[in-house]
Amino acid sequence: MQLIQENPDLSAYLVADEAIDHHHPLVRETAARLAAGVADSYEYARVAFEFVRDTIPHSQDSGDPRVTWRASDVLEQRTGVCYAKAHALAALLRAEDIPTALCYQNLGVVHGLVAVRFRGTWHRQDPRGNKPGVDARFSLDGERLAFAPDPASGETDHPVLYAAPHPVVLNALRSAPDRPHLWRTLPTVLGDESSLP
Repeated sequence: MQLIQENPDLSAYLVADEAIDHHHPLVRETAARLAAGVADSYEYARVAFEFVRDTIPHSQDSGDPRVTWRASDVLEQRTGVCYAKAHALAALLRAEDIPTALCYQNLGVVHGLVAVRFRGTWHRQDPRGNKPGVDARFSLDGERLAFAPDPASGETDHPVLYAAPHPVVLNALRSAPDRPHLWRTLPTVLGDESSLP
């Protein structure tokens, strides 16, 4: 699958916004701590990925009813669904000037992940969190995502790389008082798939 930048300007994938608030002191402190002692940006990206994947439980797996959506809140509260964890990883990577996009899969519901730009190309990563049957890993040599879509079931990879969280995803997160409510209102499509190339 060819990934498509929503915005041709690579600098758009370094911007801070309300959800990817990499200017927040907690995000900056966490990024600085993770960057200490790493040799280069590749190693930093792997360390940041593993930090989000392994130290911030996916709220469904842990049974946490809280819904987070802002990167700094994900880091502070140590919980989030796939979208929120993607926001946290994007913020940590952008804090160290690594272009990072948000991207999605349709797995019956929309699933969130990120893509990082290294070696002149984008590489999708899934910081969702591992569990039995899920073994996502940081990789620049072939994808090691949590899930592979099943085309026979109508599941697909969404090829667009977004500079900001998709509004459908962000609205679902922001309007959910708790995870059970979010689970009932998870988006099943992003709403713009019919316009894809």
